[in-house]
Amino acid sequence: MTALAPPRTRVSTASEPVSWRRLDWWLLGGVAGLCAIGCLLVWSATLSRTELTGGDDTAYLAKQATNVVVGAALAALVAGSDHRWLRIWAPAIYLASIAGLLLIFAPGVGTTINGSRSWLTIGGLTMQPAEFAKLGVVIGMALVLAERAEGRLRTRSTGSDLVPALLIAAVPAGLILAQPDLGTLIVLTAIVFGVVALAGAGKRWLLGLLAVGAAAVAGAIAVGVLADYQLDRFRAFTDPSLDPDGAGYNTIQSRVAIGNGGLFGQGLFDGSQTQAGFVPEQHTDFVFTVAGEELGLVGAGLVVVLFAIVVWRTLRIAREANDLFGRLVAVGVACWFGFQAFQNIGMCLGIMPVTGVPLPFVSYGGTSMFAALMAVGLLVAIDLRTDRRHGLGTVVRSHFARSRH
Repeated sequence: MTALAPPRTRVSTASEPVSWRRLDWWLLGGVAGLCAIGCLLVWSATLSRTELTGGDDTAYLAKQATNVVVGAALAALVAGSDHRWLRIWAPAIYLASIAGLLLIFAPGVGTTINGSRSWLTIGGLTMQPAEFAKLGVVIGMALVLAERAEGRLRTRSTGSDLVPALLIAAVPAGLILAQPDLGTLIVLTAIVFGVVALAGAGKRWLLGLLAVGAAAVAGAIAVGVLADYQLDRFRAFTDPSLDPDGAGYNTIQSRVAIGNGGLFGQGLFDGSQTQAGFVPEQHTDFVFTVAGEELGLVGAGLVVVLFAIVVWRTLRIAREANDLFGRLVAVGVACWFGFQAFQNIGMCLGIMPVTGVPLPFVSYGGTSMFAALMAVGLLVAIDLRTDRRHGLGTVVRSHFARSRH
């Protein structure tokens, strides 16, 4: 088995052809619902912010809607391709994501925003390569693990398989830590943990991975990689009152905003904290507080339910995938969406430290939207080419039988 050809798996038959009528409407409906709610929340969060909109009340609504349309087009392009042939392009995709992370450190190209050098500025446009690095790591790890396991006619990976896969993740993780972007690094760690766990890693490997992650964070703190404001955020997480006008300010204001919402909220465009601009970065990292204040527990709960649907359907795609590559990719995406949503919502509620990660499909931002919707397109591609009469175990056994002849 090589990376230059798709796995010899049976994924479609004459009785069950690839058809757009087989689309997972639960998955697509959940994503569409989150994107629509996100446009409304971003609009409300920026409506009275003239310093952002320049007097155009609908400026950010138009920008976010454009991000959704462009992201949907990218998703459709990915969904129309055979995910098995993506294995040919996986090395190029991974190397491109690494190149983007390296460009950040080039003079005149990388831009520092909110203390983190995480952005590229090209031709007046800004992008965050770390968002695409998540997709690159998912595809890269899935390729390495699938190639080695399928080459030995196994459905589970051994220690010799896991080391190369972890090295694939270690390079972008180091570059992201150097920015430093702790929030993205934590999400990337969750992705790696989920993929390695599904690949068959034993408890020792999983515990060792957690220990290495903890040691890396401790080492970053010891050598001064993490900025002082990031350390202050962790201190404020334990007790926001230690610095109510500094590191604890975001957490205090977000709790107040969500608490104001009650059961049904104060009404869209009518949130007192939101319209007064008390919550910083409310159209990006803290967009969930708009849902809590203006739509209340019911509206905020709907956002959580939609994320649960997206993760549920993603795991279903992973369970039914006929090839190990598709299964690992789907699990990696499920960990990405699930943990990042938990991290973002948790920091708005004060149960997670403030790390500055966007809420997928909801927060304002082109790069995050494009990467997330491309991942959805990849899920659709896997699902459309799954023959549900032949599970992964059947595929591996039939592959073994062919190899003996």
